Order: sequence, then structure tokens, then C-alpha cells
Amino acid sequence: MNIQTHCLETWGDLACFSRPEMKVERYSYPIITPSAARGIFDAIYFKKDYNFYWQIDRIEMLHPPKYIALRRNEVKDKASTSEIQKWINGTKDITPLWADGTSAELGTDQKGRTQRQTMALKNVHYRIYAHIVSRDNKADMNALNAQFERRASQGKCFYQPFFGCREFPAYFELLKSTTKIPPFDIDLDLGWMLYDVFDLNQVNDSQAKPAISVFRAQLKSGVLNVPDYYSPLVHKLEGVAHVE
Repeated sequence: MNIQTHCLETWGDLACFSRPEMKVERYSYPIITPSAARGIFDAIYFKKDYNFYWQIDRIEMLHPPKYIALRRNEVKDKASTSEIQKWINGTKDITPLWADGTSAELGTDQKGRTQRQTMALKNVHYRIYAHIVSRDNKADMNALNAQFERRASQGKCFYQPFFGCREFPAYFELLKSTTKIPPFDIDLDLGWMLYDVFDLNQVNDSQAKPAISVFRAQLKSGVLNVPDYYSPLVHKLEGVAHVE
């Protein structure tokens, strides 16, 4: 199998990679998580029919982590993809998402908006290395790699990549030059970090159930080395695929 590693340089004004143990307020990890990094590659090139996923190999921090406190109004409920499709097809009346209203007016306290504090990152800048992994080993890897490079080099994407939250856009550039600025020299023990929220062994759609995985993250000299998804270093929920 032809394994070709691709490198993206990504940057943006704001980012938030929420720690899952913070249930009420959002508090970001100091560096992008593998799942958020995979999302950037997916935004540029991903096709469900090709049955592959992006394996993040290495993340380099180019700017020191700097936090900024934000307070945002967020709606408590959201419309499902299936419900939106029914609105489009005209089989169901459009139901608004309420931004204001008391439980007496709406009949529940699960609607309306709520203020949430966010400890986000500002002026983030990373280099991310990843390669394509075929789930069935039937994919034409040369074609997939060439298609990704063509799209990334032209700045094409299926949707705007983002850093954790969709309102925090991520900008990218495909790197091929060997001349690169060194990572910011910093060592951090990040503890248990979220690896991914889905089972990468299977194709996930909008109806997929969460399958949380974590790993012990160590940032050394500004570099976060990410183990393979099937590595025993990645701890998964019971029943999720695991290869010793």
C-alpha cells in the first residue's frame, strides 16, 4: 500500500478544542486535538464511498498557546438533519429554534438560549501531518493522494474548515517545501486528550453514535506525536474496534 504523508499549515484568529470533562463551560486544550485536525482534512477531501479516513500522525505548534475569555449566547436545542430534510421536501412544517422565551411560554426549559463562558485560544498556528487509511485496502491510493493534493494546493474545500467551533474558521496551505519555521519550543503534559468522537473503523454519517477514544498526550519541543487509531495507546469504549 502506498502511504503518503501530507502536511498542512493551518492558522486562524480563534479556536476552541473543548475538554470533555468541562460539562458546563467550554475550556480549550492548549493545542488542536486529533479529531479537530482530521476534520480539517475531511473538509478539504473526503468521500464516503471511498471508505477511507484520515490518520493524523503529528501536530506541530508554531505559536505559543494564548487564551482569551469569551461569553456567548447559545441556543439549547438544534434541528436534526432528518428534520431539516423534511422541511426541504415540504413533508413537515418548519419549526423555529427559539432564541428567547421562558419555560412558561415554551413549555420546557430545554429551549431558548443560555450564556456560556468559553476559554478559547487566539492566534493559533499549526502544522499537521496526516495520511489516508483505506478500511478495505481496495482504494487507489495514488489517485486519492493526487486528488487531495490538487484540491489542497488550489485552496478548495467542501466546506470552510474550522477550529473546534464553526464560527472559528481555519485557513490552510499545502506544504511541500522543506524550508519550515521550527515549532515553538514548549513541553507540556496534556494528560488524557480526546482522540476522536467516532469509531474510525466504520463510515460515520449524521446518525452515527458517539464512540469516544482518548490517549495520553505529551507535547515535547512543540511537537505532539499522535499514535495510530488501532494502537493500544488509544483507549476506546468497550465494543469499539481495537487491534493489539
